[in-house]
Amino acid sequence: MTRPSFKNALRRLEALALAAGTLYLTAVTAGSDTAVSAAKALAQSSPLGAVRWELGDLWTADTLSAAAVLTISQSPLLLSARADVAELWQKRQGETPAEDRPAGDDIVTEPVEETPLDAPNAPDNGVEARTLVPTDPSGYTVCGRAYITNSTDHTLSVTELGELFDAELTGEGPQILIVHTHGSESYTPAGDTDVVWSGDHRTTDSRYNVVAVGDAMAEVFSAAGISVLHDRTLYDYPAYSGAYDRSLAAIESYLAQYPTIRFILDVHRDAIEDSQGNQYKVVSDVDGQTSAQMTLVVGSDGSGLSHPDWMENLKLAVALQNQLLQDYPTLMRPILLRNSRYNQHATTGSLLVEVGAAGNSPEEAHLAGTLLAQGMVELLEGRSK
Repeated sequence: MTRPSFKNALRRLEALALAAGTLYLTAVTAGSDTAVSAAKALAQSSPLGAVRWELGDLWTADTLSAAAVLTISQSPLLLSARADVAELWQKRQGETPAEDRPAGDDIVTEPVEETPLDAPNAPDNGVEARTLVPTDPSGYTVCGRAYITNSTDHTLSVTELGELFDAELTGEGPQILIVHTHGSESYTPAGDTDVVWSGDHRTTDSRYNVVAVGDAMAEVFSAAGISVLHDRTLYDYPAYSGAYDRSLAAIESYLAQYPTIRFILDVHRDAIEDSQGNQYKVVSDVDGQTSAQMTLVVGSDGSGLSHPDWMENLKLAVALQNQLLQDYPTLMRPILLRNSRYNQHATTGSLLVEVGAAGNSPEEAHLAGTLLAQGMVELLEGRSK
């Protein structure tokens, strides 16, 4: 009786293994519509994939390893905080989560595509001044005067980019919301000041940070008769991590209370160093005055997060860029199209604006914000006619 029982048990194990293998092959090749794509999917799979499949974790977008997933699945508390665990893991790997990557505080060295020009007439605040302009269309998507740096896998159509953008003024209730996900990002004033720094080129003093730029923009919109809300909250202070989550919660609250909001401007500033690690500011000559140069940053669905209407934001950015460059040829640096969505899924009129760099003076940043708002007024009023 022992030998037949052993054989029966062995057959059952073989049947179970065959069933499990069949289910695993089905799961791995489920999205394949040809034998070639199925074979490719199978070739890219691994035994660790079986663990993820067993945990129901095959299509999760974070980068946790199978071992980490298996570990946190044993604790309801850890499992409920999976996003936080993934964030800590990514930081340990030297990466920042795509949605909370500090777009307004990227350090770039000696721009390759943009040509740095000296700006000898810029007021001296102790920081070297340069004007960054693209001189070669290679590597860009060019639509009119607007240059676009595309770091996503999306292929851009110049014809589509030139089409009318979706968002427009309705004339009823608040139309524009100005927020600052990284509101403590600050500038470099000239001479001795009483500014108290909360970090590297960061301060809660709104005389010297990007909140003051939002104030200048709000004044322009209000003077033009466009109802605007300016949220002066510092979502990056005292904690920098999670700022995008906090600003998104605020945005959703504003939209619930004021459904007339069509445009959301998240105002930041950049931080730029040369190859020796020295900071410099980016400037543009505007009728004898010195303005900070600006960059429009547009998010997409490249990070895997839902953002089906990102192209509408990009069309708005292209239209605004072309509007501004008509009168101020060096005011705008190339538009950046990124994989992260930067909360821009909230409306089809959302833009992230980097106003100058840490080395710019507050006065240069304020002028830039004023010019951008004036250009946007002209664009939107023309759109509504």
